[in-house]
Amino acid sequence: MELWYTEEQTPQIRLSCKITETLYTTKTPFQHLAVIDTEAFGRMLVLDGMVQTCIADEFVYHEMISHPALFAHPKPKSVLVVGGGDGGAIREILKHPSVERAVLVEIDGEVIDSSRKFLPEIAGALDDPRVEVHVADGIAFLRDSADEFDVIMVDSTEPVGPAIGLFSQNFYASVFKALKEDGIMVAQSESPYYNQDILLRAFTGMKAVFPITMTYLAAVPTYPSGLWSFTIASKKYDPRQQQRKPQDGFVTKYYNSDLHQAAFQLPQFVRELLLENK
Repeated sequence: MELWYTEEQTPQIRLSCKITETLYTTKTPFQHLAVIDTEAFGRMLVLDGMVQTCIADEFVYHEMISHPALFAHPKPKSVLVVGGGDGGAIREILKHPSVERAVLVEIDGEVIDSSRKFLPEIAGALDDPRVEVHVADGIAFLRDSADEFDVIMVDSTEPVGPAIGLFSQNFYASVFKALKEDGIMVAQSESPYYNQDILLRAFTGMKAVFPITMTYLAAVPTYPSGLWSFTIASKKYDPRQQQRKPQDGFVTKYYNSDLHQAAFQLPQFVRELLLENK
């Protein structure tokens, strides 16, 4: 008998993957969590019925939420990830030699534990001595932070449940306060096809707080529509410009210097979407 996992990406569109094995399921205090093994994409973390990450294409998302912001900063030493309990963004952050401290704040400890056990290729860097792991509410954590981080990444689920507050202007103001005087923030901002309202909420919220706000795109096959957006906000530096270049031995599978600038060249429909709301 064949087993299939199906995600309802919109009320009209579903993505199905053939499952070889269900590795783990549980109901956490915050969400339903499952780890499944699929024929097409390998092991996959699913939260509340939505794909969060999988072995086959996770490198795209984790490299692209991390490196544009990190290379736009001349010397990031202290970096915070809000959400991102799978550890993929932390893995990419630690590729930068200047980073002395990488802080992960994840509200659901079960996401961290399950990723360590079932997705070690993604979560392995969480044991690095430069990493601090806090099982806590990122919103509350940032309220107590000021002038502390060079880069802050908001690696959240879409705005449902505990992630709703991570897409608010008040939250972006807390991020601004927690960043140093030349700090940069970046957040995943969903599909520019299916979630235009969420992208706009992120873009307009950051733009109301930061002097520089831009959106860039990447291709993530398992995410709704395959085209994914990230919105980046900076106190000082133009995010399109690399302050540093990747050195020999800096290994990526998606990100490179040419792509850094190209990712900010938006399709016309995305430009118009954002321009209409400036």
